Amino acid sequence: MTSPESSGSSSGPLPEKVTAPHDKAASEVTDQEDGKEDLAALAKGGRTNVFGFLLRLAARLPFLFVAGRIYGAEALGRFAYAILIVEFAAQLATLGLKRGLAEQLSRTERPHVHVVWDGLLVSLFASTLGAVLLILVPQIMFPNSEINGLDRFLPLVIFAIAGSDIALAALAYRYDIASTVRARSVVEPWTISIAAFLFSYYSLRDGLILSYVVSMIAALIASLWPLLRSYGLPWGWRPKPLALAKLARHNMPLAAADAAEWGSRRLDLAILGLFASPAIVGIYYIAQQVASLPQKLKTSFDPILGPVITRNLEAGNMKAIANQVSQVGFWIIAAQAGIALALAIPGEAVMGLVGPNFVGGTGALAFLLAAEAVAATAVVSEAALVYIARHRNLLISLSMLLLQAALSVTFIQICMRMGWPPLFQAAAVAAALMVALAYASVVKAVFLSKLLKAPVNGWRWSLIMAVLVATAIGYLATYLPEWAELIVGIPMILGSYAWVIWKWGFGPEDRKLFKMKS
Repeated sequence: MTSPESSGSSSGPLPEKVTAPHDKAASEVTDQEDGKEDLAALAKGGRTNVFGFLLRLAARLPFLFVAGRIYGAEALGRFAYAILIVEFAAQLATLGLKRGLAEQLSRTERPHVHVVWDGLLVSLFASTLGAVLLILVPQIMFPNSEINGLDRFLPLVIFAIAGSDIALAALAYRYDIASTVRARSVVEPWTISIAAFLFSYYSLRDGLILSYVVSMIAALIASLWPLLRSYGLPWGWRPKPLALAKLARHNMPLAAADAAEWGSRRLDLAILGLFASPAIVGIYYIAQQVASLPQKLKTSFDPILGPVITRNLEAGNMKAIANQVSQVGFWIIAAQAGIALALAIPGEAVMGLVGPNFVGGTGALAFLLAAEAVAATAVVSEAALVYIARHRNLLISLSMLLLQAALSVTFIQICMRMGWPPLFQAAAVAAALMVALAYASVVKAVFLSKLLKAPVNGWRWSLIMAVLVATAIGYLATYLPEWAELIVGIPMILGSYAWVIWKWGFGPEDRKLFKMKS
């Protein structure tokens, strides 16, 4: 691209690297306006995600209560392992399009609805491969129990999971985060909660799996309906096999990175299942589900952060990307640290809600919540790395998984040799996850800073002050009766933490963004 000609000059165009002063000033103003619009979109997504978290929390707790009190730890363990395998296959079947779709849409001149349906079609092929494999070898899902009834056909739900993920990614490209909140934080959790209760009258053996299938189908419907309203029907669409194969091949590193990030939250359960009984796995699963509630805050930023990053990459605005990653990183760290304190300090009361047999998983819960807080920097850094250095990002993710696996087995072996109770093994794999995610956060943030030639850091010292104040309030709340510890203690912890963050952590830009009507 050449510079415009200077008026009144006979020498023709300006040299390519020289920019007229008024053009430079105009460019800077445009960049600032674009930056404000991007941050406003991120802030709006952040507000929606916090609201979605509260909805998901309200909907998920009934399911955990029903699953723990009615079905028991052993049935939960069997259910957890089967779902682990199915969701891993569904993760692979998306072929990285949960984040890669934004890149495809930002670079194409084809109608966007055609690109979206290309993604759905290629995911359909991948889902078919995964479903057929698991149907033929169901022992992969149920290694320690018999295959009963329709267990063999559970993998058919892969189509619903993958299709819903891609549809929501397409909607997020247009900054429609409300559909993700509605599908993932309202329809899916409330459906599984209600269905689990109803199916308990039909079968305590199969009720949890049946309720999961129903919830995934409901989430798919809740994802496809707004997709059709936003993008319309794919009139004139013709699938292009070669283009689809190229798309799948191009997204392989991204799909592997997604699988690695997803696997880091499931590898602990998989390894624990090799050493511990189904009951211990069931207790750990409950702790994992509670800890996964704040996890949704950061993973749901991916759809809104992806389009913003890809647009800035197209414009070559690397500094803006560093600012956006740092900004979102701070929001996520601040939110997750507060939620982690609110759930971990009264952890025995939280786990006791599910049943008295689950209180022993409090230690694992504390480590898991800490792991989610330290992982925030890695997740937002990866949101940019998958577009800038996808292969090297994948190598970092794989090294994290290897570290996590090695630490998990080592910590479990230490617990066994020391003769500690089996539940210590659950805490051990959670601690290994925390260390591995801390490693990934440091490495990915430093690597991204070097690539962007700008600092990437979501940490602020005010977080320490907020944690200390909230911890002191939480310690006092533990002297309350269990019911008061939950009803009064958790709001007190969150309230004191939020007050300190708002007073000393948020700058004028943060407050302005969260007050914006957008």
